[in-house]
Amino acid sequence: MLGRDLVGRVAADAHGFRAGEWVWCNSLGHAGRQGAAAERAVVPADRLYRVPDGADPFAVVAMTHPAATAYLALVTFGRVLPGETVLVAGGGGNVGGALIELAAAAGARVFATAAAADLGHCRDLGAADAFDYRDERLPGKLASVGPVDLFVDTAGRNDREAAVRLLAWRGRIVLLAGARSRPVLPAGELYMHDRSVLGFAISNATVTELADAAAALNPRFAAGALCPRRVEHRTPRGRRGHPPPPGTRPGTRTRGAVDLVGKCPRRTQRVLRVPGRASDHIRATPRIARLRRVGVFRPPFPPRADSSVTDSKDQLRDGE
Repeated sequence: MLGRDLVGRVAADAHGFRAGEWVWCNSLGHAGRQGAAAERAVVPADRLYRVPDGADPFAVVAMTHPAATAYLALVTFGRVLPGETVLVAGGGGNVGGALIELAAAAGARVFATAAAADLGHCRDLGAADAFDYRDERLPGKLASVGPVDLFVDTAGRNDREAAVRLLAWRGRIVLLAGARSRPVLPAGELYMHDRSVLGFAISNATVTELADAAAALNPRFAAGALCPRRVEHRTPRGRRGHPPPPGTRPGTRTRGAVDLVGKCPRRTQRVLRVPGRASDHIRATPRIARLRRVGVFRPPFPPRADSSVTDSKDQLRDGE
């Protein structure tokens, strides 16, 4: 797992970035690019974005991937407009939550399906209502919300027959999950009403699309929005009692020793702080983030013309 996402400090002036600036990237470790799971990273300058003042780097590193996925699914592929009705399947996860929050901010009327325990969370993020996906009455409840202009599916269940029937004229479905599913596609109900089904994977996003997403997300990061649902800050064995990193949000759970083998609670990011001598650094497995200190990176070779050198403080490994 090479890792996709990072937040860090620029180690040396390059391509408009100044040494010490906080920056983030969410497209490493793919198509031959260096992964984020390293203490030092060389990032193409056009894939690097400044962390806005006031943003929590721990929230940013946890949300760059899901929030950018949500933005591109809604805006670039879903073409959401104010006043439209948006249905999010799988609203309880970080991508689903970002979809709800961003769609509501765009002026859409948002509904979501999720597990029963997540329904309140979906409503808190801006959903007009949320429905238990296990409810036997779900089809009728979804039909009652009216024609759906945009259906974004993060759940991967891919009941396309039911989904297409919910769509308005020229309604769109954007698929983000369910790679192995083989749903029945009702062709007539699609083309006779100008409806469409689109697939989207953020790994295929262009540099311009990612930059557009970053420009839209940064103000929300600065405002404290688009936060992960839960973060656990932990220290390694033998380091009990080490305080959580500066800026840790109130109510964030902090523990002492942690076993790096095992499952993390649902929708939780674990941050493991390892004391050191220089600047802080987050490194993550799919569900466990390790915070350690590293020295300033002095590259053994000059950066490429399209790159900016980053001393990666905060890195989140996507692992998907």
